[in-house]
Amino acid sequence: MDYKTIVKLLLEKKVLVNGQLLGTLKSATPQELEIVKEKIETGKFDPINPLPVNNSIGTVKIIQNHTEVVMKKKEVNDFVMYLKQRHKALAKILQNRPELNRVTSISRVKEKKEQEKVAIIGLVSEIMDSKNGHRLLTIEDPSGSIRVIVSKNNKVPFEASKDLVMDEVIGISGNNGDDVVFADNIYWPDVPLHKELKKSPTEAYAAFISDLHVGSQEFLEDKFERFIDWTNGKVGGDEQKKVVEKLRYLFVTGDLVAGVGVYPGQENEVTIPSIYDQYKKVAEYLKKIPERIQIIVCPGNHDGGRISEPQPPISLKYAPDLNAMPNVIMISNPGMVNIHKQAGFPGLDVLCYHGYSFNYYINNVDSIRNNGGYHRADLVMEFLMKRRHLCPTHTSTTYVPNPHKDPLVISQVPDIMASGDIHYTSVANYNNVTLICASCWEGATAFQLKLGHDPEPARVPIVNLQSRKVKILHF
Repeated sequence: MDYKTIVKLLLEKKVLVNGQLLGTLKSATPQELEIVKEKIETGKFDPINPLPVNNSIGTVKIIQNHTEVVMKKKEVNDFVMYLKQRHKALAKILQNRPELNRVTSISRVKEKKEQEKVAIIGLVSEIMDSKNGHRLLTIEDPSGSIRVIVSKNNKVPFEASKDLVMDEVIGISGNNGDDVVFADNIYWPDVPLHKELKKSPTEAYAAFISDLHVGSQEFLEDKFERFIDWTNGKVGGDEQKKVVEKLRYLFVTGDLVAGVGVYPGQENEVTIPSIYDQYKKVAEYLKKIPERIQIIVCPGNHDGGRISEPQPPISLKYAPDLNAMPNVIMISNPGMVNIHKQAGFPGLDVLCYHGYSFNYYINNVDSIRNNGGYHRADLVMEFLMKRRHLCPTHTSTTYVPNPHKDPLVISQVPDIMASGDIHYTSVANYNNVTLICASCWEGATAFQLKLGHDPEPARVPIVNLQSRKVKILHF
């Protein structure tokens, strides 16, 4: 039994055979194809999970993919509505907290004549310090704005207030005064403490890479070729080869190519001047990776297309060879997929975000800057997960103001968050969310050093989906 017979049967049954399904069938064993044939003939065939459940399965389902492009002139009201949608989405999450389940609109708090306990949810529009060292905030909701005082003598909220950033949505509990709230506590949307640490019933692995920058003078071709050889079982000891046999997923979180005109003088630092040829070269490399490995790709700020987030998947226009590969799944930035779903196991949700906003928070949040900065992407990821937003501050990234929703809100808590951009590997766990910032495959450029980056190339985090343990391999 070969996969061509199965494809013929599916076409006869009028089942659409896309690139992903074709790649899965090509990688199947003859025994698996016999079972697939039986399922087709009995009407039990599932194109999402086409193969029988075993360790060779690599299933990927896209669950968040921002592909819509609204071509219209942006007006002030688009930004206003965008922020209102952010407030609405995050307020809904915050109201699940018992301390905020009786939240009051700011306009009603201002109408109160007597002092009492109050709770509000709003967007931070101003942060400053008083002459006496207290923290002064201005909080807005759709009904109005109010001043919030966080006393330096109230240690818990005062320390928490040091990490506040503009435009984030928070909850405040405290006592009202004359057009003011005296804060007792500050609350973030955050990840629920009771989030389940999901583990696959079968052993399988996912690898994470980013920032290839193919076409750059500093592209580390020899190291990347070594990684490709590893995926083919050509390098590494016996234990590593056992891991490779069960490697089912490879995530590439942006900046596949050096790009064109990304920063001043870049034309003097590339070996492949055409972005089309850069993507053609990327495809040549990725085609050397076994087809049984599903490759999930999201774009970054060096990739072709718009840089405003959310970025649509890398298009056929720029990367026809990549888009034609049967085991390559293109998603947006940010985007989310579910992997390794099987009988009795819902799979793991992986949020992919290139991480362009990370630079802002490394440079502007003291607790991140003073505790490792560019070496601690995990602190940035934890910071954003706590706020349930990938770039809460206006100007921390370039974005498209959508008046109907804020697609950068982390509405669904992932099991794994994967990122890149800052060229330095970092791995951590936050409330049972595995945080992974992948390494790069480019040496330090003058532009990166100017930004304060300190590249640590050719590191690959590998997640065991059964144990959820992470190892970092050096190439």
